[in-house]
Amino acid sequence: MNGDVTVREVMDREFVGASESDGLAETVELMLEEGSDSVVVLRGSEPVGVLTERDALAAFVDGDAGDRSVGEAMTESVPTVSPAVTISEAADEMSANTTKRLLVSDGTEPLGVLTEHDLITTSPFAPTADATAAAAEDRPVAGVTAGRGEAAADADPRTGFDDQSVCEACGSLARDLSPFNGQLLCGDCRDI
Repeated sequence: MNGDVTVREVMDREFVGASESDGLAETVELMLEEGSDSVVVLRGSEPVGVLTERDALAAFVDGDAGDRSVGEAMTESVPTVSPAVTISEAADEMSANTTKRLLVSDGTEPLGVLTEHDLITTSPFAPTADATAAAAEDRPVAGVTAGRGEAAADADPRTGFDDQSVCEACGSLARDLSPFNGQLLCGDCRDI
């Protein structure tokens, strides 16, 4: 992963929050309205848990979701990281806690949420500024093919992806990326 990128740079500062005493059904409706897969459960400004889609689904399967509060259905552990840690350290924390999200906090209040998606989009397979500049000059960069289907000479042979890169529009792996409007795009995205 990009070692010097911090959580602060990639975290989602917008998150859905709820109180422990809020009704579960109403909170699930809020999740649907906001398009969120989780809710940070707060006691005042202190995070005390997280309610995920899975938690809500389990409560509905049990059949008593209408009578339950968020506090009764939530997962009580809230893995938390500082906004100053690197994304590599955050990925290790996420893996150690077997979770798909981490709460980002400065110690006094939540600042945002870091998800697996945030980590994936900042992975080493995501195009970098160097890759975009190389594509504009039509020259290969380590591990990134700049529009001609050529593998970079100094690509790591262990990865198996030395002749593929990630399209900046759709995120798919492709061998035929070309610069278009300042982005490296696959053939499908260039045609749109």
